[in-house]
Amino acid sequence: MPLNTLQKLEILADAAKYDASCVSSGGDKRNAGSGLGSVTGQGICHAFTPDGRCISLLKILLTNFCIYDCAYCVSRRSSDVPRARFAVDEVVKLTLDLYRRNCIEGLFLSSGIARSVDQTMEELIRVAKNLREQHEFRGYIHLKTIPGASPELLAEAGRYADRLSMNVEMPTDASLSALAPEKSAVEIKRGLARTRSYIDASTEPSRGSAPPARYAPAGQSTQMVVGADRSTDLDILRASSNLYASYSLKRVYYSAFSPTGHASAQLPSRATPLMREHRLYQADWLLRFYGFSLPEVESTLADGMLDAALDPKLAWALAHRDAFPVDVNQASRESLLRVPGLGTRSVDRIVAARRHGKLRLKDVARLTASLARVRPFIVTPDWRPRHLLEDATLRQRLAPAPQQLALAL
Repeated sequence: MPLNTLQKLEILADAAKYDASCVSSGGDKRNAGSGLGSVTGQGICHAFTPDGRCISLLKILLTNFCIYDCAYCVSRRSSDVPRARFAVDEVVKLTLDLYRRNCIEGLFLSSGIARSVDQTMEELIRVAKNLREQHEFRGYIHLKTIPGASPELLAEAGRYADRLSMNVEMPTDASLSALAPEKSAVEIKRGLARTRSYIDASTEPSRGSAPPARYAPAGQSTQMVVGADRSTDLDILRASSNLYASYSLKRVYYSAFSPTGHASAQLPSRATPLMREHRLYQADWLLRFYGFSLPEVESTLADGMLDAALDPKLAWALAHRDAFPVDVNQASRESLLRVPGLGTRSVDRIVAARRHGKLRLKDVARLTASLARVRPFIVTPDWRPRHLLEDATLRQRLAPAPQQLALAL
């Protein structure tokens, strides 16, 4: 019996939940002229925007039929799961209906490879093109691109999508060959490189009267599965650093491996702890936004693994107590960013506020939500940590219980 739209949605939305790379930012507004929907100047996020608004995307697969047999994928060929397939027009209608009901502000669309790479890529593009050109949809669109797709299709995809992503899947080429033998690390890297070249070309200054054609203004991202192979956190961070440098990625997403009801015997029987994924994101943030180098983060690792009980910035600070305390009224922004408990926004607020006068401890308390973590590492006119930095129990005092850990560094 043919499945109805609701039944398809249940199957294909559930299958899509394993793809983490749908959080995005940096999308330009598509508000020239009239049309349906809009995105903010910061793009669409699958959680909260900077002003606190919750943003939702319709996140589905076009189909979970797949000719590949990747061991870690719930939709792999040998997996005994219910199968479904959306027609292009069904996805378009579903997106528009949910948008008009104020349920979503955009679409994240991926797919299994049902027949061929190019045929799948063509259908993904048709959804986005139909939304943009026939329905003047101005909402956010994130398309998953397919390794091995033709350059012409990659070039077309970015004309309609705000962001593109192509998953590298595994931290190492050897792991990809072992767990996804039908996929090619060379094809994945070639696809990432082509997308970067198209993005770069679209941002080059115009030499003629017409500006360059718009192409994926929110850039591209990728995803790695964590814990499906024997890669250490250091292996993963090295791979991420190379990806950022080589392809100008906006984000590398880390997806903790979780056995499905139809797990492959090649994989671990237990799920990867979510805390490992969380620590990798924190370390990733240190490298991208806090001025840390990979060797500095590496110095906090034991046997290549991040400390599950301690966030990596605090781990570095405790191992380098000679770098503290720092004077909040005189220290550089770079030094303040290394203070545990101070995020980038808190540091910017401190730097701005101290232009108008000396900051005291109560002023710092107003500018950060983590004063207890900050106090041992700073100096103000009315506060010095004295022997607190040398206290052997400082780690225990500052490391919260796992259930209390926050996402902020």
